[in-house]
Amino acid sequence: MANTSDEVDRIVEAWIAQRPDLDFSPLEVLSRVDRLSRHLDRARRDAFRRSELEPWEWDVLSALRRAGEEYQLSPKQLLQQTLVSSGTMTNRIDRLVARRLVRREADPDDGRSILVTLTDDGRIRVDAAITRLVDAEALLLDSLSRPDRDRLAGLLRKLSLGFDT
Repeated sequence: MANTSDEVDRIVEAWIAQRPDLDFSPLEVLSRVDRLSRHLDRARRDAFRRSELEPWEWDVLSALRRAGEEYQLSPKQLLQQTLVSSGTMTNRIDRLVARRLVRREADPDDGRSILVTLTDDGRIRVDAAITRLVDAEALLLDSLSRPDRDRLAGLLRKLSLGFDT
């Protein structure tokens, strides 16, 4: 039979031996989440690198791509979706314009405002990156059946809703 214990099991067992007065169940869950997060981060960075994108570029370009046809958002909408400061967003838009992945356009509804629009090259790169990302993430979850994935997604959603305020 295959070994079903992992490094977290060994760490928790050692702690229980030293501190049997503590409940280590949070460590059993969140240490695994932390370790999986590192694997996910590497897979994501690789998918973005192969599409010649930095993670921050992915954040902005994917927000624009998800906006649907026209692929444009205001800087304020981009701020809300990427959770960065106004100054950081301005810098990011400038850098993406310089790489010709987005362009600034006047907002037809408000002449004082601009919209950030995904260029064809930006769309091609973000589409390639999402394809690579989905493939890489599927590999990370390969050992789970579809019902297990659905159950895990539901449990993680339940946990994360407590933090999304």
